[in-house]
Amino acid sequence: MEYHFSDKLAALKPSAIREIFKSLTDPTIISFAAGNPAAESFPVEALARLSADIFATDAVAALQYSMTDGYPPLREAIAKRQKEVFGIGGPDDTTIVVSGGQQGIELACKALCNEGDVVLCENPSFIGALNAFRSCGARTVGVELEADGMDPVALEAAIQANPNAKMLYLIPTFHNPSGITTSLEKRRRIYEVAKKYSLPILEDNPYGELRFAGEEIPTLKSMDTEGLVIYCSSFSKILSAGMRVGFIVGPAPIVTKMVVAKQSEDVHTNIFFQMLCYRFMTECDLDGHIAGIRTLYRHKCDLMLSELEKNLPAEITFTRPEGGLFIWCTLPEGADMNAFVKSALQKKVAVVPGTTFNCDTDAPSRSFRLNYSTPSDEQIVEGVRRLGEAAREFIH
Repeated sequence: MEYHFSDKLAALKPSAIREIFKSLTDPTIISFAAGNPAAESFPVEALARLSADIFATDAVAALQYSMTDGYPPLREAIAKRQKEVFGIGGPDDTTIVVSGGQQGIELACKALCNEGDVVLCENPSFIGALNAFRSCGARTVGVELEADGMDPVALEAAIQANPNAKMLYLIPTFHNPSGITTSLEKRRRIYEVAKKYSLPILEDNPYGELRFAGEEIPTLKSMDTEGLVIYCSSFSKILSAGMRVGFIVGPAPIVTKMVVAKQSEDVHTNIFFQMLCYRFMTECDLDGHIAGIRTLYRHKCDLMLSELEKNLPAEITFTRPEGGLFIWCTLPEGADMNAFVKSALQKKVAVVPGTTFNCDTDAPSRSFRLNYSTPSDEQIVEGVRRLGEAAREFIH
């Protein structure tokens, strides 16, 4: 039987990260390829207690169909917290709950883009977002990422070169995959460029509460006076990734269209987990819980950076994130990154090749991504030692 796939999906390839996971059945392989929160960050006891109480006192609501927009008490709690923590949410904005930040990204594209339209992105960018845009029939065009974020001049040139650009996608805080944070100056200039061309911005901020160094920088959404910014985040990195509870704060006309699109996808996000998120937010010490995660990730990141300094040849550079989950390493000019990733895997350490995150799927890359949240301290030390051994053999 010969199968004919839709044009929207025919060009999509499986996530390289998920494919790497398949090779990790060998227990001797140390993986820096994941993007998972640390297992020790899950508040298991509190969630077990709250879950039992929900089923004892409100089981019907937890097990019945619910509203597409989201559990009303949770929506209110999210809107309140985002206003207090990030200064976002104006009178023309509304908040909805989605099935993880991933669905929020896809719904924004569905609401704003037709097939063949362009989504401008930082290059490199989050592979989940790139594939979501491509699955909607949109074309991803990258604007190169500098050490302090996207160049606003290059952004304007990209807008002019792509008159059918319908959305700008950014991860300005603890960027995935690079770990870079866009400076305040560039955020302001990027917003002004977008405003000049009336280009909606999708600001993806899943790591924003995970700052463990440096100073807080205002979100683009907090600067939004024109109804340009759709703000997307989730509970995946601060509570539980498996719950798949995310949220959108954005202009009501856009968000209303996103709700209509969501109705045809999953009717509503898991209501039990929405109720659980709400109970944790209002009955537990969420700020204290997040502070503990920040302390944990500060330690893990510092440990990995220290080991990279000891073990990697000077020719390999790497970013120094102030939060989030990732470090971005770059090989010297002319190096074959894919060959290096394979040689690292032969040393039983897995990393993600930089080509995975390219807006142009055929473009080369000299970089690879490391994750420090998932491995243990012992795995970080041993894994970086193996990575350094592979790098020295590869370069010298």
